[in-house]
Amino acid sequence: MRRTRVYACRPLLGRALALLEEHCEVRVWPDPEVPPPREVLQREVQEAEGLVTLVTERVDAALLEAAPRLRVVSNVAVGYDNVDVAAATRRGVVVTNTPDVLTETTADLAWALLLAASRRVAEADRFTRGGRWRSWGLELMLGQDVYGRTLGVVGLGRIGRAVARRAVGFGMRVLYTSRRRHEDAEQDLGVQWRELDELLAEADFVTLHTPLTPETRHLIDRARLRRMKPTAILVNTCRGAVVDEAALAEALREGWIWAAGLDVFEQEPLPPDSPLLSLQNVVLAPHIGSASFATRARMSEMAAENCVAVLTGRRPPNPVNPEVLERPR
Repeated sequence: MRRTRVYACRPLLGRALALLEEHCEVRVWPDPEVPPPREVLQREVQEAEGLVTLVTERVDAALLEAAPRLRVVSNVAVGYDNVDVAAATRRGVVVTNTPDVLTETTADLAWALLLAASRRVAEADRFTRGGRWRSWGLELMLGQDVYGRTLGVVGLGRIGRAVARRAVGFGMRVLYTSRRRHEDAEQDLGVQWRELDELLAEADFVTLHTPLTPETRHLIDRARLRRMKPTAILVNTCRGAVVDEAALAEALREGWIWAAGLDVFEQEPLPPDSPLLSLQNVVLAPHIGSASFATRARMSEMAAENCVAVLTGRRPPNPVNPEVLERPR
């Protein structure tokens, strides 16, 4: 008897593979760093009932069309803009994600970028390693203070709130903007609501925590970068396309803003001709917001749990399109 087949687009961490193999025949793309080529993915999904993906896999209508048996796409991420959820829903395919578990880890990384950009940590490291440090001086590697300044949080979801909580220890005034006001956070965290343009004008640090949607694509564009202070620092750990990258490079080069810390980009990996690579006032990281041992293992395990639940006829813990589960089978 044929076992239910699952294709995993990357080796999984923790107990994830064991969880899948208890119920399914599992095939795994073996390279931990490079995603499977499109032609390999199209071939593998032809017989798969379950697909475990990362943000690097584009699960569009064409791929779904090539997967007549597919019942679940289990994304190892909170965001799922790499999946055409509407097309999956039309085909009765459940899409799942891995929320909550990476909240604190990603908030830590946002703060690491904020601090590194404000105090020029990466630049100072290059300066020291390059043998350019000759003496202590009053003007050597001057940066921006963080304590007591104003933080602007764009998107007050789980991660945005976690970032705001950390600001308390730095004595910061915290502004936020979101699709709706959060009176509970205003009371509990002391955050203050602002319209986006007002927040950009007031904040010393702006950190982005909004999902990528048609409405948020290039939310931070040339005009909005112009609204920020010349001493301001922009941090992005959500999705690269929320920022107009060409406009940001111009803003950093021309001094419209002081610095940036980026973990995500419009094109990943960052292309070798990106103007960001030549700028000293930007800290660049390779999409490592959730990259701690414990968090990445738990994300893998959650994705496996979601996948197995659907394939064994149970409700998955984290459905993105739960309406598919309500349809008669």
